[in-house]
Amino acid sequence: MSRRWWVLGGIAVVAVLALVVGPWVYGTWIAEDDAPAASVSTSGAEPATGEVNGQWVVYAGLPPNETAAGYTVHEILNGASVTVVGSTGEVSGSATVEAEKLTAAEITVQVASIATDDSRRDGQFDGRVMSAAEFPTATFVLDGPVDLSGLPVDGTSGTVTATGTLTIKGVARPVTADVEVLRSGDALVASGSIPVTWTDFGVQPPSLGFVTVDGSGTVDFLVSLRRA
Repeated sequence: MSRRWWVLGGIAVVAVLALVVGPWVYGTWIAEDDAPAASVSTSGAEPATGEVNGQWVVYAGLPPNETAAGYTVHEILNGASVTVVGSTGEVSGSATVEAEKLTAAEITVQVASIATDDSRRDGQFDGRVMSAAEFPTATFVLDGPVDLSGLPVDGTSGTVTATGTLTIKGVARPVTADVEVLRSGDALVASGSIPVTWTDFGVQPPSLGFVTVDGSGTVDFLVSLRRA
């Protein structure tokens, strides 16, 4: 009998340790932050050629400035504090520059293609979080002109501020973003992060016991553009 109780007691201790120590082990040794969202790189950049004025279209880009868009958010997963970055290359758009001012721009992202390192998370994101079947795209539309005349032409980047309308899950709201812009050869590259509160766009961050997602994060983008 004493041996039986010793075995049962040992099992109980192991179970308690698993519950208490397991999340710590996961957070300390297993869980890792995702790589940061893509941003403009000047590696291999060339001095600008030609003028900046004209019609531009978003294209896939070339390493290290490949077009991508998505989100960054902090979550607690199985007791571990992690930063999650979701992204996709399925981004389209266009821009118009007149008299060295960006006068029009629109970026469209295919929501269902945004992916992280966890397919289960992505399934929740596409389904009940973002309702991607009903709202397949997210968009940013420029609302006012942006002066590009002060951008460097020597293969380094500069920063401008853009205001526009961000639409997520069918909800449109005004936003402002600091945008890093690179003129390299006859190409433009722009990246930025837009701070958002998810519920402002009708998005309810998951809280499922094993995972709790912060109520705010960023919408991130890097777009490479070539002449239309």
